[in-house]
Amino acid sequence: MRPVVDTLPSYVPGERPAPGRQLYKLSSNEIAFPPLTAVNAAMVDAAADLNRYPDMYATELTETIGEKFGVGAERVTVGNGSVAVLQHVLTAVCEPGDEVVMAWRSFEAYPICVQVAGARVVQVPVDAAGRHDLAAMAAAVTDRTRAVLLCSPNNPTGPALTQTELREFLAAVPASVMVVLDEAYIDFVTLADRTDGPALLADHKNLVVLRTFSKAYGLAGLRVGFALARRRLTTGFRAVSTPFGVSSMAMAAARAALRAEEQVRERVAEVVAERERVVAALTGQGWTVPDAQGNFVWLGLGRRTAAFADHARTHGVLVRAFAGDGVRVSVGEPEGNDLFLELSAEWVARSVDGVLERA
Repeated sequence: MRPVVDTLPSYVPGERPAPGRQLYKLSSNEIAFPPLTAVNAAMVDAAADLNRYPDMYATELTETIGEKFGVGAERVTVGNGSVAVLQHVLTAVCEPGDEVVMAWRSFEAYPICVQVAGARVVQVPVDAAGRHDLAAMAAAVTDRTRAVLLCSPNNPTGPALTQTELREFLAAVPASVMVVLDEAYIDFVTLADRTDGPALLADHKNLVVLRTFSKAYGLAGLRVGFALARRRLTTGFRAVSTPFGVSSMAMAAARAALRAEEQVRERVAEVVAERERVVAALTGQGWTVPDAQGNFVWLGLGRRTAAFADHARTHGVLVRAFAGDGVRVSVGEPEGNDLFLELSAEWVARSVDGVLERA
């Protein structure tokens, strides 16, 4: 094996409920709604041809995505989830000795993808509010920097970048450095000046925008993601992509979900309303919650992270613990959110008494 394989950080998935036990899974940023009726129907139709390979070039899906974002199908790369697409992107552009700058803490798959591509990770700490320190990230760019990864909203801390900040950052970074903007949770952002990566592609040839069908569209189990970029980059990304990387059922479901935009927006609005309710309740309990712009909230617990995750599990809620930093809690069904708020209030009350104040 390559030596780097032994040093790769492990991707830790959200814990799954044990059989026979009622637990609310708020650990994977999934949408709690079942698939849309139109999506189910599209998958049933596609199932009739499962003995055949899928369209290797995802022609209909890339055309639909291209039409939605006004970029043309030739500028769309689809893959088995946005993480797989990011791996294709980095594989296409990185060589040994290259560096990739990213905020940290951010999406935990980033360091894995960078190291697998043969490059070196350069992490720039997020600020006290859990936001990207864009000035520090721009300063971290050197002659060896091949790419910069931006996550907005940032997973797992929650804050999002603005379009103004993104424009300024793109102006500050050399055109020879690729800027990858991961907008996996963009649909949940309520900022007036939220990022719109596709709108900047024409003016910034070094920009690559990542999107996914796993979050707002509710297709996490089918794994469909895509990148938008200029033609030359897209050609390279496709060249290193896994042949037949997206199944026929996944492509059919993604197309159906895109045609059901109004229903998707209604579901997103419900998630956002629940998120605001959860944030307000946590704030009222005394928690300091970073600006939550995704479908999750972040509690910076530091050394008490594992203890809180155990506390939550004991009370029937699974959260995603990031050792030594904090926990990310997905916005789920109202009943699960209510139970989480009950246990978070109990944690605060017991912590005041010193019962759970431990490393």
